[in-house]
Amino acid sequence: MKAFVTTASAAALLLLITGGASYGRPAADAPCAGQIHPNPGFERGTTGWTAGPRIVVFGDATRPAHTGRAYATFAGLDVTRTDLLRSTVTVPAGCDLTVRFWVRTITTETSRGDYLNVGLAVTGIPPKTRFSLAFDGGSQWRQYSMSTGTAATERTATVGFVASETAGNGATAVDVDDATFALS
Repeated sequence: MKAFVTTASAAALLLLITGGASYGRPAADAPCAGQIHPNPGFERGTTGWTAGPRIVVFGDATRPAHTGRAYATFAGLDVTRTDLLRSTVTVPAGCDLTVRFWVRTITTETSRGDYLNVGLAVTGIPPKTRFSLAFDGGSQWRQYSMSTGTAATERTATVGFVASETAGNGATAVDVDDATFALS
């Protein structure tokens, strides 16, 4: 009788630990939760990002990061140029991806020629510019967000930051930090 009680207790404990009997069903897919980008705050430079040659990632006591010690900046040089910073992630089937990021603009520009366009391209959906932020976006950090919506199949999502500056109108530096890629 003691062996039966011990065996029954062990079986009950096993059910509690595993969440029940599986009855041959496959393991459940990973939940649609959590931050999936390997380097959202640029603390490891441009790891996980494709960056143009003039993207500078640094921390500066006079222009501190939103959090941590680093951020990406499209350095204002008052030259005609366009720079790109982008990253691609995989969005599992049935999941929504929400991308949140912080932007700050430091400028001496006198016209509206300098800007940052932020786009989102998702498999099966035409690419779309979600935000076009002008030079006068403000020297304080501001948060923006965008999402992919859900789909029945796995997709890739590419987020791109494209900064454009025109010479002769003043220098504009656009800083980006804490670009989180969260599944839900």
